[in-house]
Amino acid sequence: MSSTKALSPRESAELISSKSEDVSICEEGIEEASKIIFDCLKSKKYSSKTWKQHELHPNEMTNETVDWIVVLDTLNFCFWSDDGVEPWTVRFEGKNYTGYWALCASIHRALKEGIPFTTPSYYANITREKLQHIFRSETPTEIPLLEERVNNLQEVGRVLVKDYKNSFVNMLSQCDNSAGKLLGMITSTFKCFQDESEFDGKKVSIYKRAQILISDIWACFEGESFGHFKDIAVLTMFADYRVPQSLLHMNILKYTDKLMEMLNRGNHVPAGDRIELEIRGNSIWAVERIYQKVKAMSKMDSEFSSLAPGEIDSILNSVIIDYYLWDFAKEELGGLTELPFHKTRTIFY
Repeated sequence: MSSTKALSPRESAELISSKSEDVSICEEGIEEASKIIFDCLKSKKYSSKTWKQHELHPNEMTNETVDWIVVLDTLNFCFWSDDGVEPWTVRFEGKNYTGYWALCASIHRALKEGIPFTTPSYYANITREKLQHIFRSETPTEIPLLEERVNNLQEVGRVLVKDYKNSFVNMLSQCDNSAGKLLGMITSTFKCFQDESEFDGKKVSIYKRAQILISDIWACFEGESFGHFKDIAVLTMFADYRVPQSLLHMNILKYTDKLMEMLNRGNHVPAGDRIELEIRGNSIWAVERIYQKVKAMSKMDSEFSSLAPGEIDSILNSVIIDYYLWDFAKEELGGLTELPFHKTRTIFY
């Protein structure tokens, strides 16, 4: 890949959307979703506090919580199983969890067992065997990409030990309360967060895990203390494989028949493939379109129009729209197995 600087996720999404062949954005779906999401924001069903309402997310606002979140998002990728394979399943406090929640449960379980799993000096030298034990499953299925998870942890841990006195808090303290600056620091410091590709001869970025790391800190700390970012609205949605499923179901994204057939066959899509980038790029751009519409609606609403711009950004941004769409995918689409998603084995989402 060229050494030129990548376009930002927002710029990348606009470029990808304008040149897509198999994925398009449906205006009618954007209009409908904007109304639904505006009502959710107005009723305060979704806010920065939504994140902490999940039982497996940490809710204490401490230095240790920051390092907990860093481990979470260093490993927050690729949980799907191939068709017919039992999912990776983690049992914690009498309940079984799969997917992303199994990752959260694993972290809690390890700490409860006295393993200092969220301390950089511990995971900087973690072995495959130790991580295999931390992620042990109730089913014969291991967590996908175990070797890559070992590599990610070792890379992040070693940098934090060497340059940031064994805590991400010390990197956070250098970002001047800017989400944009922190995003640049994360993606230039850690190779495993460099979610970049080539599209039509341009270097594009999606930065799903780097952005979600910042947003998780923002949400956990409710926009205060370590979570105070003056420019949180700079973040886009987090382009993975679940949110595009929501967007497809809600008639926001439209796939060509050829693409639908390919996804319905369960074909794997290689990382960096044009199809993968079209799905992820259009997902970001669709949410940006929704965000702009919801923002325009808020300006016409007496409840929102009296707020200062900074206050509006903390209530309404692409991150909160993503929360709604991700929960919708998990809760509403759980039984819709006929709805396809793109299957890409990658460390980036």
